[in-house]
Amino acid sequence: MDYIRLGHTGLQVSRLCLGCMTYGLPDRGNHSWTLDEERSRPLIRQALEAGINFLDTANSYSDGTSEEIVGRAIRDFSRREDVVLATKVFFPTCPGPNGSGLSRRAILAEIDNSLRRLGTDYVDLYQIHRWDPHTPIEETLEALHDVVKAGKARYIGASSMFAWQFAKAIYTARLHGWTEFVSMQNHLNLLNREEEREMLPFCRDQKIGILPWSPLARGLLARDWRERTTRQETDNVLHNLYNHTQTADRIVIDVVGRIAQTRGVPRAQVALAWLLQKPGITAPIVGASKPDHLDDALAALDLRLDHAEIAALEEPYIPHPVAGF
Repeated sequence: MDYIRLGHTGLQVSRLCLGCMTYGLPDRGNHSWTLDEERSRPLIRQALEAGINFLDTANSYSDGTSEEIVGRAIRDFSRREDVVLATKVFFPTCPGPNGSGLSRRAILAEIDNSLRRLGTDYVDLYQIHRWDPHTPIEETLEALHDVVKAGKARYIGASSMFAWQFAKAIYTARLHGWTEFVSMQNHLNLLNREEEREMLPFCRDQKIGILPWSPLARGLLARDWRERTTRQETDNVLHNLYNHTQTADRIVIDVVGRIAQTRGVPRAQVALAWLLQKPGITAPIVGASKPDHLDDALAALDLRLDHAEIAALEEPYIPHPVAGF
């Protein structure tokens, strides 16, 4: 396993991050395709034993049961000090007007709830899951700064917003001497490359770690576009993010298939290798519901695409609407 510094920090993370949205009780929350604890634990163990030290979850995943499953697995299969543990705050976790968002009240309550579910005294990376247009960024940043100073989080990160919003947050934190974001978890893959326009250049300029989510476009890049899966039929987020009936998207998927066939590797390895070779990328967040999903992700670390292959993958792309904010 290769390791890389997270942004401009001294923290070393694996070049792959295990996305733990896949793990959680299927009857809790809105992810009916998730794996329960019995089926989740072997995959988390496989990732840890392969050298993946970076795990990402969120307080809202499967009503918090993802954090519970991840926390127990870390205690059983590793040492807490060997794991870089990340979680997030923003989406609703309870009914009522204050059950979501990035207010001071929400952040201070939810960090404690996450720590309790994870069974730990701190998280390594505490991330805002989205931008909160209803809360002043000063309120959010000061609360996050207090979380860090209280020792409940080592670093803070952000996810999926416009580049101007992220720049405003970075500038505001510097203006007040508050803890700054060190990472951006954003939507980036071969079917949606809109982040290349502003967010990626900004993060590279500011030496902020880039942690792309949905690197395989919810699995669309891992199979022929004509194939259908249970998750594809039941995942409402997938339907909102991708319209893979577009001709250009189908062409991209077909090119992934041709390169994979020529190389003699699964499609997932090609799509991940493209992302891993992009300048500034720290660690794609990969989900795994089967052992071979992790095998493909690990193998992608050693797959080097040449310039002609990268050009072929990128040439069919057309502008897409912003998705995932």
